[in-house]
Amino acid sequence: MPDYDPKLGRQVPPPPATGREQEVGPGQDNTLAKEAKKAAAHEPDPHHPDDALSEAKPSIGRELYALFRDMLRGRKGWPMLRLSLAILVVLIGNMFGQVRLNQWNGAFFDAVEKRATSAFFDQLLVFLVIVVVLLALVVAQTWLQERLKIRLRERLTQVLLDLWLRPNHAYQLGFMGKSGSQPDQRMQEDCRLFSELSTELGVGMLQALLLLVSFIGVLWGLSSPVTFTIAGNAITIPGYMVWVAVGYAGIGSGLTWLVGRPLIRLNTERYAREADLRFALVRVNESAESVALYNGEPDERRSLDEFVEAVLKASRRLSSGLARLTWITSGYGWLAIVVPILAAAPDYFAGRLSFGEMMMVVGAFNQVQSALRYFVDNFPKIADWRSAVLRVATFRQAALDLDEVAAENRRIDIAPHPKGWLSFEGVSIALNDGSILIEDATAEIKPDERVLIMGESGAGKSTLFRAISGLWPWGSGKVRVPKPEQMMFLPQRPYLPLGTLRAAISYPASPDTFDDNDVRAALERCGLGEFLDMLDRHERWDRSLSLGQQQRVAFARVILHKPQWVFMDEATSALDEENQASMLALFENELKGASVLSIGHRPGLEEFHTRTLHIRKTSEGAVLLARPVRHSKPKLGPKWIGRFRRRLRPAHAPGE
Repeated sequence: MPDYDPKLGRQVPPPPATGREQEVGPGQDNTLAKEAKKAAAHEPDPHHPDDALSEAKPSIGRELYALFRDMLRGRKGWPMLRLSLAILVVLIGNMFGQVRLNQWNGAFFDAVEKRATSAFFDQLLVFLVIVVVLLALVVAQTWLQERLKIRLRERLTQVLLDLWLRPNHAYQLGFMGKSGSQPDQRMQEDCRLFSELSTELGVGMLQALLLLVSFIGVLWGLSSPVTFTIAGNAITIPGYMVWVAVGYAGIGSGLTWLVGRPLIRLNTERYAREADLRFALVRVNESAESVALYNGEPDERRSLDEFVEAVLKASRRLSSGLARLTWITSGYGWLAIVVPILAAAPDYFAGRLSFGEMMMVVGAFNQVQSALRYFVDNFPKIADWRSAVLRVATFRQAALDLDEVAAENRRIDIAPHPKGWLSFEGVSIALNDGSILIEDATAEIKPDERVLIMGESGAGKSTLFRAISGLWPWGSGKVRVPKPEQMMFLPQRPYLPLGTLRAAISYPASPDTFDDNDVRAALERCGLGEFLDMLDRHERWDRSLSLGQQQRVAFARVILHKPQWVFMDEATSALDEENQASMLALFENELKGASVLSIGHRPGLEEFHTRTLHIRKTSEGAVLLARPVRHSKPKLGPKWIGRFRRRLRPAHAPGE
């Protein structure tokens, strides 16, 4: 559209766009992309095994400390602590029960060896008592452990949701690279894995430690010293069976670590590929109509086949790693059957141990080496858990680093206007690749004004819209805005939350905030009267309503909230001329006095606004040019007056 030149007294055409953009010079701050890459430097690249492996280097202890510190902070952490303490008490009781069961083992087999019938039946009664107590403890442990899993997942999900849904974070995390990607998997699948595996592994390791401490003493007391003669020197080893158990478990653990260490990287890669596949499937499902209209199913199938193949490839690599590890874990388990018997056999055949004592030695040995081999038996699960910790920790860190990354870059200063107006003072907007999109924008918009921002596609209109809302802080200059509670933003595609139509119209307020009559009146005013009986129906309204109907729902939302400042980004793009006129008439009637800032190209918009700002590309970036300010509201012609007064005819079908 031509611009008005006050010196010439006429309109002049704009110069041709160069398409060139000003690059950030060496004296300017680092770009977002560079800082985000630095902040997310420990995010693995699943396509490069060396990079993925390097992600395991950060201290697991430091990551866990940070996560549990956040989860236990405040009163919400007390239920987790109480459950953990209760589990500890149960595990200690279980430890004493296992020691008593091992003692019963010796007495029972001694009675069998001596063929003492009375003692045999007495020991059976003792066994029943021990089993009942141990059974009660195991049931209690299972219940407490499952409750702890739930509490742990609840707190971790709350912590991540709090970080993710800070103002503007959900949008800006998309610029933090891989570490800020796939929030759905981080807060659903990874939180589930973290909570379940942390509880199982934590309780299991604590139980193994308690049994190790108790049964090492038992095994030490039952083991006789062993004397070896080497080069004429007698060497006596006390607690011989203890050292056999420690050595056997140590060999198994060392081999397991060597063979199973790559599983950490392979699990991380598999989860990343699974998340990519789920995202691709959801994307096709959400865009099913467009895919069908383009007959794009074959192309989507080819694309999805690539994602599926990536998942299968990662799964095949993981399965090979698990198979290699099974050689160690299974072989270790089978040998554990005979190793304690072989170790105790010399004392038994020499008459230093009775049959019952030998069985006690075997039982104690099994408990000791079982505790020591916990690492061997659970390494696949530990590798799975480590991957979940990594993904949760990197997402948490990306959310924490976001403010720092934005602060270190060229940041637009957004603050309240002292008079409640909207103003731009030397605003420059930078893209995340460092190029300048809008350079030195300066303008002021007062209450009751209606300003239209126009410009060619790609000039930065929508980015300016995001800068006003605080979504896009990267750039420089000052933006002074009205109070947040006085503003409402209408993007081209309105957001309709899951739930009822009433909730969609009331958003972001609660559905019960507004009187039912007001909600119905707003719906009727915006030409959606056919949906009055569907206000409380649960449905995917973002799919059942056409884009034009969704835009009218957004205007009904404006009627209910009555903001003093309304910012519209192509908010009437899907409406015909008559519907557009009816919606804009709201600012002459129901919302009279509200200030409006619009972005749009539609015919008829300019005569509705009091003035127009143009964003035009130049060789130094886009610039903001203003027409002379009209000091009085424009006269609306008969055509517009007629549109304002004409009632909007209701639509006839949801899929208009």
